[in-house]
Amino acid sequence: MSKKIFLDTNVVADIIDAKRAGHQRAMELVERAIYDDFALCVSEDMLTTLFYISKEKAKTLEFFKNVVFVDWEILNFSKEILFEGVELAQGGNLDLEDVLQCLCAKQSGCTAIITNDGKFFNCGLESFSVEQFLKTTP
Repeated sequence: MSKKIFLDTNVVADIIDAKRAGHQRAMELVERAIYDDFALCVSEDMLTTLFYISKEKAKTLEFFKNVVFVDWEILNFSKEILFEGVELAQGGNLDLEDVLQCLCAKQSGCTAIITNDGKFFNCGLESFSVEQFLKTTP
C-alpha cells in the first residue's frame, strides 16, 4: 500500500458507534479506502481517547482487536514529535491533540488527514472531511 491516510478521532468514533450521525458515511469511507488500496492510520493515543468517550466499552475493545490491530496502522509519537507539538500548541494557542496527530501522520508518511473538525491543525498535509474524501475519490 503506497497511500496512507490518517483518520482523526471523530471519524473513528463515527465508524465504531452506529448511533452517531456520521456512521454510515464513515463506513463508506472505510470501504472506499480499502477498495482504493489506502492504508488506514491512527495514533496510539487515540485508542485510549476512543475507549474513554465510548458508551459501549466492550464493543470498542472488540473493534480494536478485530479491526484496528489487524487491518490498520497504529502510529507512535516520538519524543521529538511530542516536544514540537507542545511548542507549537503553546506558541499558537492550538489544540495539542490535533497538532500531535498531524505531526505524527506527517512523520509517518501519510498523504492526507480525514477529519470532520473544520479547525484541524494544518501541518502541511491535505485535510478532507469524510464527505470531501468520498467526493474526490472515484
